[in-house]
Amino acid sequence: MRPDIFTVQTGKELKRWYWLKKELVSYCKVVRLSYKGSKFEILSRMAKNLDGHATQLNPLLKTKKRQSLAFNWSKESLTLETEITDSYRNGPNVRKFFVEYCGDNFHFTIAFMQWMKANVGKNLKSAVAEWERLEKLKKSKSFKSSIPEGNQYNQYLRDFFIDNPTKKITDARLCWKLKRQLPVEHHRYEGSDLRLTLNVVHTFSKKKSKN
Repeated sequence: MRPDIFTVQTGKELKRWYWLKKELVSYCKVVRLSYKGSKFEILSRMAKNLDGHATQLNPLLKTKKRQSLAFNWSKESLTLETEITDSYRNGPNVRKFFVEYCGDNFHFTIAFMQWMKANVGKNLKSAVAEWERLEKLKKSKSFKSSIPEGNQYNQYLRDFFIDNPTKKITDARLCWKLKRQLPVEHHRYEGSDLRLTLNVVHTFSKKKSKN
């Protein structure tokens, strides 16, 4: 059984189990540890803290929050020359702009939003060009959308169906549910994961026969 997160004593033990980001955030709030950043950044910070590296304790109280450039993306008039600021947010106003320059098929994607976040200082003309470039890539037969590092669930499903193209989504979800309960070094898909479902079916059959 997966332990209560507050009973874990070492960083190594913490990383052996699968945790939801909201569980890590809740833990950090209790122990007054920064919960900013991606899931893996938070996990790494927690592991270091458990192992005695307490320099990250309560950093939100020790440092001033970086000020975002005061540009209101939900209200300001947007042009091709508008600079992407660190206060960028998706919304109806931004979508209206991109629909005007990219067409009615425009939609926000993970890859595009990551590009916007990583390219503060460039203008929206560059953003339009990037969206069009990404759309052309999708037409390639070899194209696969990128999956953020923290999205272990989607990565697991993709790898599962590459190895088991005839299986159903319910099979993949069951494998993932069982895998994430195990204390392993990583929670990526492995061919042996199918044995986990066989054990469940076998246990269920035994209980049913007894009844």
